[in-house]
Amino acid sequence: MAHFFLPLCIIFTLLSLTSCRTITTPSHTTLLNISASLHQAKQILSFNPQNALEQTLTQKQTPISPSSSFFSLQLHTRETLFNEQHPDYKTLVFSRLARDSARVNSLQTKLQLALESVKRSELYPTQTEIRPEDLSTPVSSGTSQGSGEYFSRVGVGQPAKPFYMVLDTGSDINWLQCKPCSDCYQQADPVFDPTLSSSYYPLTCDAQQCQNLEMSACRNGRCLYQVSYGDGSFTVGEYVTETLSFGGSGSVNKVAIGCGHDNEGLFVGAAGLLGLGGGPLSLTSQLKATSFSYCLVDRDSGKSSTLEFNSPRPGDSVTAPLLRNKKVDTFYYVELTGFSVGGQMVSIPPETFAVDQSGVGGVIIDSGTAITRLRTQGYNSLRDAFKAMTQNLRPADGVALFDTCYDLSSLQSVRVPTVAFHFTGGKTWALPAKNYLIPVDSAGTYCFAFAPTASSLSIIGNVQQQGTRVSFDLANSVVGFSPNKC
Repeated sequence: MAHFFLPLCIIFTLLSLTSCRTITTPSHTTLLNISASLHQAKQILSFNPQNALEQTLTQKQTPISPSSSFFSLQLHTRETLFNEQHPDYKTLVFSRLARDSARVNSLQTKLQLALESVKRSELYPTQTEIRPEDLSTPVSSGTSQGSGEYFSRVGVGQPAKPFYMVLDTGSDINWLQCKPCSDCYQQADPVFDPTLSSSYYPLTCDAQQCQNLEMSACRNGRCLYQVSYGDGSFTVGEYVTETLSFGGSGSVNKVAIGCGHDNEGLFVGAAGLLGLGGGPLSLTSQLKATSFSYCLVDRDSGKSSTLEFNSPRPGDSVTAPLLRNKKVDTFYYVELTGFSVGGQMVSIPPETFAVDQSGVGGVIIDSGTAITRLRTQGYNSLRDAFKAMTQNLRPADGVALFDTCYDLSSLQSVRVPTVAFHFTGGKTWALPAKNYLIPVDSAGTYCFAFAPTASSLSIIGNVQQQGTRVSFDLANSVVGFSPNKC
């Protein structure tokens, strides 16, 4: 493979000096601004969430007409809401990566359990009834480090009370912590009190929403729900309908939502979760949205962006087929054909990223996963191609899940080979350098922000999505990537 970085040394013997320069091919490289990203990394440590945002929710809202009206929510990064007082940037990175590993394990477990459930239902069509006491039995809790990375301020009830909710494209059930709490984790807002809402309505056991739950039970004629996230975190409580308010955009009545009285695990800070997955109980499905989009700002920037429903896809979007797994309706799969590095296609067998007939494999787009995970064979090929073209950079030891790192401490900026996703139809989504070479400390150590996974499921994470408006055109089964549309 040809290298785009060719060290050329000219030796001046008379002056006993050695001078080296680098020849690059500009069209196949992109600039990484090291000084700017390190400055931003240091700034986020002292960021004061109290000064960042205060969104006022009006109690009187205009009802939204599902399937037709455009509306949007402010989207905030975790660090703009919850400053955990990390002593240095490296500690913050390790905290993020620990949450990320828990997130990936949760998604992989969810898929595995779903596929096993499909097999069991095919073998044993008669469903075993779950008793309420079984449903509410606590399971082993995960470490309380907070898995949510992007949040929105949403009003719940009438009159509306504002809550910070995690936005999650990898799950369907909407829920929040409710009084009385038998076991609730710490959240930034007061816990929701259903007795103060006039629009709180418990669902009966024969309601369609209750029937659509993967895990449900019946107590005194009321529907109970449980959601377990595979990493040990869970929420258990009453399944109800409520009014949700979206800032100045309006409100939606009778949204099915879990009122959790026993909630443990990885959701510290947020009041609950809004599921944006593809299942019938997700917020997206309940709103009958024909599309939704988001732009994830850099988590070190302290800025916010928007989550939009029923908005047109930007005209400059790089598009790819949006696939659905017939065995699991939650996840959004994309038809990825491969990668290029420095303008050259990486040799990866096409079946590496395909979904087979049993629902195994494939590539999903996820808002909650940070680092893109690729099946080991695909990752190794991508990494090796990148390393071959960065031999001019000083290598550094691996950090956590990263095995390809560089010491860029002596540089203000550097040109690096381009990295691009390739989709069916010859469409190419080229990433900015900061979306695949990220700082892991404040001293100038940068790592290649991809990681291998032994799982058959590959995940496009939010580090790669940063600064790009990702549009899910549900009506036409297309996903679009449009840079600089935050």
